[in-house]
Amino acid sequence: MGIFLAGAGADYDSFPDVFKRFVEDIPRPGVEGRPLRIAVVVHHRGGCPESVLQDYAAPLRSLAYCEVVPVLLRAGGPADPAVFDRVDAVVVGGGLTPAYLTGLQGCGSAIAARVADGFPYLGFSAGAMIAPGAGIVGGYRIGGVEVCGEECSEDLDEVEVRAGLGLVPFAVDVHAAQAGTLSRAVGAVAAGLVDRAVAVDEDTAIVLRDGGGDFEVIGSGNCWDIRRSGTGCSVSIRPAVN
Repeated sequence: MGIFLAGAGADYDSFPDVFKRFVEDIPRPGVEGRPLRIAVVVHHRGGCPESVLQDYAAPLRSLAYCEVVPVLLRAGGPADPAVFDRVDAVVVGGGLTPAYLTGLQGCGSAIAARVADGFPYLGFSAGAMIAPGAGIVGGYRIGGVEVCGEECSEDLDEVEVRAGLGLVPFAVDVHAAQAGTLSRAVGAVAAGLVDRAVAVDEDTAIVLRDGGGDFEVIGSGNCWDIRRSGTGCSVSIRPAVN
């Protein structure tokens, strides 16, 4: 089992290793000649998820003989959980984090079951933020005080923690150093909204193997492990090891 959580959206030219490591982790089908079946979940703020599908599908097809199963999230309703029943891997893209949670409402158990059976999950940006059991989904203020830039708010005011897919035991924030969202993750832990958060830089990903709290860091940046400590919190830097 591999859970890959990337700190930015899909950019194969800048960060090919996360795609490569993910594809290498997919169990090969027992039926000779059958392509890998990879579900790719995408949402688009403008209402056209097809326009961003290739950002994820093209690198996957270049690395493996695979069939991409599009899961296109629209305003009309959530995805059908049955689409995940017979896929070999799941990719969830970047964009508006609350919209991904709404679109995957009811799909968490199906995705978690595939991961528990040894099939990998790759979340980019929003797809990383919704992976936890309880995840930070946006907002830029805590108690009315700004903790990061409003441009990172995901259209929310106060920082919100919502039930996610249940794949990892800590909250995740993304674009950490580049967008200044590290302070949102620190604020969420310090305020007691979550007990632990991991903030991931762009061109960087964390890789979990056993569903526990430990992880590997790959890429070119850092991740920031924030934990409750007494009445405050502690922050440790985990650099990428390649």
